[in-house]
Amino acid sequence: MKIGSIDFGPRPLFLAPMEDVTDVGFRLLCKRFGAAMVYTEFVSAEALVRDVKSTVAKLTISDEERPVGIQIYGRDTDAMVEAARMVEQAGPDVIDLNFGCPVKKVAGKGAGAGMLQNIPKMLDITRRVVDAVKLPVTVKTRLGWNNEQLIITMLAEQLQDCGIQALTIHGRTRSQMYTGEADWTLIGEVKRNPRIHIPIIGNGDITSPSDADQAFERYGVDAVMIGRATFGCPWIFKEIKDGLNLSLPQSPLTPSSPLTPLSFNDKLDVLEELLRLNVERIDEQRGIIHTRRHLAATPIFKGIPNFRPTRIAMLRATTMDELMGILEGLRNTLGKDDNAL
Repeated sequence: MKIGSIDFGPRPLFLAPMEDVTDVGFRLLCKRFGAAMVYTEFVSAEALVRDVKSTVAKLTISDEERPVGIQIYGRDTDAMVEAARMVEQAGPDVIDLNFGCPVKKVAGKGAGAGMLQNIPKMLDITRRVVDAVKLPVTVKTRLGWNNEQLIITMLAEQLQDCGIQALTIHGRTRSQMYTGEADWTLIGEVKRNPRIHIPIIGNGDITSPSDADQAFERYGVDAVMIGRATFGCPWIFKEIKDGLNLSLPQSPLTPSSPLTPLSFNDKLDVLEELLRLNVERIDEQRGIIHTRRHLAATPIFKGIPNFRPTRIAMLRATTMDELMGILEGLRNTLGKDDNAL
């Protein structure tokens, strides 16, 4: 599978762009465990053009995470074009247009999935951005605004005609938000359309090797994008690739060989590293807050009897020493046998 000149090989796994999640530290960990492509957090075109410091900071990428995409969103055509030019100067491998974010503060203002209610503007933005930059431009969107407006099969052709080089489809409507189950049937229909020649990337409810295998085999997608299942679990890329009998890229950073399950201690090492990366990148207080989402969601603590008091203490910790102390205590009690989880 290729986007532009980038060859990802067969059945690649991508890390979905997610606000407050896919910062550079987390992207590097996902890359280490086999993500073929990673994306930045959402970048507001309007805020970027206004030179908002926190938004500009999202353009910081590392050569170690390549190939990497920067995703922008907005409702103003001129701002999206100018933002795309600014993003190009940051040197990503791909510029992705977000026409899929369903949250009210984005879609409610006509950006993200809100564009599904204004297709002419969506297509105009796409054409203008493609014409304005030399990098490959891709799009991420949803099946439609609601179940009465499932327009993705037609929309995919229209977006392709605008010159995009890949399309990611989340198998939900905007009205579904993140509820219910992702519907992959329309994603498969888009992929089977003989008029579609760009890669189709499927997204939605991929949590296991069997999910990914079905996406590739039954629905025929060129790549699979993984989102919420990565929370507190960057090693999910290794687990899925191992399950698909795909080997990890050779790297001295890979903590264990392909097909060798990670132990509890291995996984705890990764979470502790993420904490250190966030604290070093931001500061102690905000770095801890930024890591809490992953500590709250990680599957390695699920099913542990009487874990609630420890979870509360972990999520209330305010210093690095305090939080590391709790995590090391868990290592001493739960990781003694170091059995693979």
